[in-house]
Amino acid sequence: MKDYVLQVFEYAKVIEEISKYALSEQAKLIIENLKPDLHIDQIKKRLKETSGAVRILEVNSSIPLTSLDKIQQAALIVEGRVLTIEELSAVKELLRYVKRMQKFMDSMNSIAPEVAGYASSMFDLPELYQDLDRCLVNGRVDDRATPELNRLRKQIRITDDKIKQKINSILSSPAYASAIQEALVTSRNGRYVIPVKRQFAKNIAGSILDRSSSGSTLFIEPAAISALQSELDMLMEMEAEEVYRVLAQLTEMVKFNSQEISIDIETMAHYDALFARAKYSKSINGTEVALNVDGIINIKGGRHPLLGEDAVPLDFSIGTGCRALVITGPNTGGKTVTLKTVGLLTLMVQSGLHVPVEPGSQMAIFNDILADIGDGQSIEQSLSTFSSHVKNIVEIISGSRPNSLVVMDEIGAGTEPEEGMGFAIAVMEEVFNRGATILATTHISEIKQFAEKNPGFKNACMEFDLESLRPLYRLKIGQAGSSNAFLIALRLGVDRSIIERAHEITYRDKKDYSASNLDNLAPAREQRVESQQNAYKEGKLPLKKRPSPKYGNRFQKGDCVFISSMNRTGIVYEPENSRGEVVVMVMKKKYKINQKRLSLHIEAQDLYPENYDLDIVFESKENRKKRKQFSKHHVEGVVIETPTDE
Repeated sequence: MKDYVLQVFEYAKVIEEISKYALSEQAKLIIENLKPDLHIDQIKKRLKETSGAVRILEVNSSIPLTSLDKIQQAALIVEGRVLTIEELSAVKELLRYVKRMQKFMDSMNSIAPEVAGYASSMFDLPELYQDLDRCLVNGRVDDRATPELNRLRKQIRITDDKIKQKINSILSSPAYASAIQEALVTSRNGRYVIPVKRQFAKNIAGSILDRSSSGSTLFIEPAAISALQSELDMLMEMEAEEVYRVLAQLTEMVKFNSQEISIDIETMAHYDALFARAKYSKSINGTEVALNVDGIINIKGGRHPLLGEDAVPLDFSIGTGCRALVITGPNTGGKTVTLKTVGLLTLMVQSGLHVPVEPGSQMAIFNDILADIGDGQSIEQSLSTFSSHVKNIVEIISGSRPNSLVVMDEIGAGTEPEEGMGFAIAVMEEVFNRGATILATTHISEIKQFAEKNPGFKNACMEFDLESLRPLYRLKIGQAGSSNAFLIALRLGVDRSIIERAHEITYRDKKDYSASNLDNLAPAREQRVESQQNAYKEGKLPLKKRPSPKYGNRFQKGDCVFISSMNRTGIVYEPENSRGEVVVMVMKKKYKINQKRLSLHIEAQDLYPENYDLDIVFESKENRKKRKQFSKHHVEGVVIETPTDE
């Protein structure tokens, strides 16, 4: 798959989410390198692994995994280098977890044999583990490591005690009380000293090893302990040599078993990455889907994994009865999200990942996915919108063949409509004749007619609620959609005669947009509002006014008001303030307008359904999603931007 395809379908974001569940850097690297496979047998194997790991998590979520990070150097032993205590301790920890993993997976063999089987290839190396466990305790080489080390440390303790006894006798002696600055034992360069006043330095026999910054205190090693101190230094040097010898022996043992240890690291990292995939599956309510190589996609209740529960479930099918689907509908209606959902789920499945769909769904395995989504404009390259589309289309045509999935968003856009229509149809014909499966969106009505008449093509549309003036984000296959621009404009108060003239110019025929002729297009509430508007114009009803409240505002949030100074309508965002100003949203911008320049056009209760969420009108979808995140917890770096008042 080309990097462009992975980018436009946001595959990397899914990989990033999975990586968050991994413990080790090795596992994160495995996940980062996870790419869609083209061979159905390999994909089935990966999916079964993911499913098996999910079943194990459902039985016991305490998987014996370790971070592995500290044993990177141990796995790459350099000739002549002795491993540190920390590195050898990490090998010991690894072998301990290997033993636990083998025991754990043995108990899970009946639940997920394809996952449990990997543990049988691991090596717990009991002899090496016993030696490491005996020699390394609490981050140091233990006294039990060798008899010689044990003897040396006993002798060190005895000698150290003798030194302390002699020093304490000096400190407690009345003869030296006036000479000693402070009855405190300290050390300089690893040797014991006592603080002595400068003027009494000759009263205590010994060697001056240091002095205070002011020079008033001298740190003297008493002559009485010099011989013992030299003996202690020699014993500690012998101890260091013995510790080094123990570490060297353990390093040789690790080196001898380096191949087995490398297999253990690789298998543990594989388990870490596998259970990260399983944990991600549970987080998105993912499931394993059936596979085919016949170009059949049948998604039931699918959701875009990056949108989560906010996504409207998608029912989608292609490959049975048609090989090309043309989706139409209004802007922001969910067409592009549908394309991205199908494309991303396909990439995820071919990577062996579960996807958020209902049971009974199936996905096709494609040898290639070719896409043209977004305008792809580049200021640096001075490319126009249409030119950037054409560059993608050239690659799509040359790469199209049987078992290819071609995804094209707003095909034919960016140029003169008639030429765009001709170009789009010619491209789809060519790609279809090359055997590819096509998923495309468009606003061009002739393309809808082309799809209706040609075998192998089928229309689909994104549903739209005319009463609430908002998209429903539901895909309806088998029916071409409409932009609904005229009905939306009529709903928002544009004069009916203008709408009827616009229809005549567009479709070269006349249509009556009065309420009595819109039964199949407009809901009852819309008909009632239009009837009321006509009655106002004909003088049969007085202009609609709310009773003036003793305290409060004439206008409520969501009311449609007429702005005399702008000669247009807007929606009330904030009611009247103490200065008589009302915040009105016009064309996604907010304006503070004196209430004297406003008149009520349509009340909110007539404009929107009962309990309608007005944030849908005033807030972008992105901001609504961010506010939902903030209601749960603080999200670092996320900013909500709102239009400024004018």
